[in-house]
Amino acid sequence: MSSPSKRREMDLMKLMMSDYKVEMINDGMQEFFVEFNGPKDSIYEGGVWKIRVELPDAYPYKSPSVGFITKIYHPNVDEMSGSVCLDVINQTWSPMFDLVNVFETFLPQLLLYPNPSDPLNGEAAALMMRDRPTYEQRVKEYCEKYAKPRADTEEMSSDDEMSEDEYASDGDDEDDVAIAGKLDP
Repeated sequence: MSSPSKRREMDLMKLMMSDYKVEMINDGMQEFFVEFNGPKDSIYEGGVWKIRVELPDAYPYKSPSVGFITKIYHPNVDEMSGSVCLDVINQTWSPMFDLVNVFETFLPQLLLYPNPSDPLNGEAAALMMRDRPTYEQRVKEYCEKYAKPRADTEEMSSDDEMSEDEYASDGDDEDDVAIAGKLDP
């Protein structure tokens, strides 16, 4: 199965060459984080999210698993797990697509055109349908609270994140970097 392996390498290199900040999780090329910026001229503009990507062994024939690590308020993103409900990734994936498509087209489209009728975050979906201005204000609050661009955006590395001890002892800035989901004990 050298073809999927070469394709995985090629797509990952293409993503890195497209000026996305990519941080490998393990030694392999199957799991990594990508820094994703909110689309221009949207309520998400100015936000920066850490996205976890996992490539299955059968990639590109099988879709990547994509999820938000940084909290985001959106009807089609599960607030606790960061899972994304996006048809093109979950159901209609094709080997013609690549990782750059995910970050330049699919995720921006998800943020620009939420689908409240197929929610993973029921509260966000209901608020969007019931009271659009309040929904948009909540999105902006989440962007400001959780998805601020980091001052050290030169390089994204795990060294930049607080350890559990630092997090526990740092009461003043505990909301600056919040991760969706719960930490493993």
